[in-house]
Amino acid sequence: MTQLLKISLPDGSVREVEAGSTPADIAAAIGPGLAKAALAARVDGEVRDLNRPFDGDAELALITSRDEEDALELARHDYAHVLAEAVQALWPGTQITFGPATDDGFYYDVMAPASREPFGMDDLPAIEDKMREIIKADKPLVREVWSRTQLIEKWQAEGEAFKAEWAQELPEDEELTVYWSGEPGSEGAWLDMCRGPHLASTGKLDPDAFKLMRVAGAYWRGDQKNAQLTRIYGTGWLNKKQLKAHLHRLEEAALRDHRKLGREMDLFHLQEEAHGSVFWHPKGYRIWRELEAYMRRKMDGAGYREIKTPQLMDVRQWTQSGHWGKYAENMFAVPDMVPEVTEEDGAASPKVADDADWMAIKPMNCPAHVLVFKQGITSYKELPIRLGEMGCCHRNEPHGALHGLMRVRQFTQDDAHIFCTEEQVVEEVRAFCKLADSVYKDFGFDYHVKLALRPEQRFGSDADWDKAEQELRDAVAEAGMANDDYGWEELPGEGAFYAPKLEWHLTDAIGRTWQVGTIQGDRVLPERLDASYIGEDGGRHRPVMLHRAIFGSYERFIGILIEHFAGRLPVWLAPVQTVVATIVSDADPYAKEAIAKLEAAGIRVESDFRNEKINYKVREHSLAKVPHLLVIGMREAEEGTVAVRTLGEKQQRVMPLDEAIAMLTAEATPPDLRG
Repeated sequence: MTQLLKISLPDGSVREVEAGSTPADIAAAIGPGLAKAALAARVDGEVRDLNRPFDGDAELALITSRDEEDALELARHDYAHVLAEAVQALWPGTQITFGPATDDGFYYDVMAPASREPFGMDDLPAIEDKMREIIKADKPLVREVWSRTQLIEKWQAEGEAFKAEWAQELPEDEELTVYWSGEPGSEGAWLDMCRGPHLASTGKLDPDAFKLMRVAGAYWRGDQKNAQLTRIYGTGWLNKKQLKAHLHRLEEAALRDHRKLGREMDLFHLQEEAHGSVFWHPKGYRIWRELEAYMRRKMDGAGYREIKTPQLMDVRQWTQSGHWGKYAENMFAVPDMVPEVTEEDGAASPKVADDADWMAIKPMNCPAHVLVFKQGITSYKELPIRLGEMGCCHRNEPHGALHGLMRVRQFTQDDAHIFCTEEQVVEEVRAFCKLADSVYKDFGFDYHVKLALRPEQRFGSDADWDKAEQELRDAVAEAGMANDDYGWEELPGEGAFYAPKLEWHLTDAIGRTWQVGTIQGDRVLPERLDASYIGEDGGRHRPVMLHRAIFGSYERFIGILIEHFAGRLPVWLAPVQTVVATIVSDADPYAKEAIAKLEAAGIRVESDFRNEKINYKVREHSLAKVPHLLVIGMREAEEGTVAVRTLGEKQQRVMPLDEAIAMLTAEATPPDLRG
């Protein structure tokens, strides 16, 4: 008697199929349209190949292009395999290693044959053409299970040293799978070791929906002691329209690059003498000062008290807090130094003292804030206590991870910690949600709120984590943000080692997201650092410590703002809010009067009296992203007017000087101070 399997579908129906049947069989039975659209299958929650037989009774959901996240992951995985096949077809003797999908595409690490130079940008067009040929051939992608011995023998026989090394380390009892591109063993069939899953055939990919982007050096297994490989990067999508949109976003991102705009606007620079730290120029630091003043007003209005804590603290403090065990490799630590004068040249050189105290530069502010909280005896009547700090921190980020203002080694946070009772947590988090909302709206950002839940490696009891996670859920619900309008989502395993956290993910003008604000409900650090308050019962109690920030870091937030606004910052943030430019020198006296009035009104104004054509001046100040240019000629001087050229607008407006000053004053007023 034929064994029948029961396959449950998402609509609640159940289909009985013979043993050996596949998801592709069910898709075909439902209809030819679904059979054509199906890309893979989710079987009992696991994504699998369409042609992989069922193991038994199962729940089945077919994956189509409408399931974009899963579909993109599959397509990019396949593009990576097609890339490797194409390279080996073009240059026999090329060794392949691994090639995963990435957030917007794929890559594959390869080693060129000894007969040629490492692959470069000039090779990419030929590889793309070969990839399209493989895709259009619609070669079946066939899964097989091999033994570890089979794999090792194959790779060694074919000179695939990297694959053979990896295969030798695989567990004997693990199910090892390979995928053929083409009928197994047939002429022109190509094989790679892979867990899968894959699409049913290469033809499921769109030959016009990918592009190879660049090449870079990469070490085998990420170790610079090993052989250097070539990493070929590509971007891959489900259709040509998606690819075109992505390439447009990349073009926009390049135009908005904060490093490029920072140079053009004379805001900041970076150099090797202080790698990972920022040299702020006067104009860039004006943006910083305006943001800092804005945030201070927000924090003062919300009941925070600002403090300042040391840069250096004894390593024992970081050990007690738990940070040393988690972040030591990213911390800058130094022993106590004393000068020693050498006999050779009389110069002072550092020498470690015999009784040296090991100190670490703070990578975060929280332990220091606990020490401030612990000074004196605190009553429950004083809670909540909100301590804020524009705290400068240092983290020893890897050299290759540094990126302009977005990833630095020295940064300043708009940091604060709230010490409160258990009963006050939900209200304090709810109030923070509203505060963060008001800040992001002032800058014109849309955002999503996400809850990062407990990681596998963590401090604290499960009961405390249960309580902390639920408090954050309740607070977001009370703030009216636990819904689709705010992109509410829970992220398993992504919390900090000491606390779950709410995250604010901003969406910028070209659709990119940036995780900035956060609040974390922490019961671990108060326990480890012995923080307490006197309760109503006269006994000692542990406070809950809420770690929170809105900008995240000033450096990164300024970088985000520059890219979001493409350098065209709101007038209140612009380092130079207007430039008064003359057409002829005879207009200089009136222009100087106008500048004096603008300065008296608090407008940040510069003059341009150079003997240059006005169109040249307009182009130069447009490049510097000055919001308004006030042009003055003899006609304006005689009539007491100015010609206003606004950045991004083609037409100029002529208006009385006092009206222009009123307009600028209104735009230069920070949003939190407007009526």
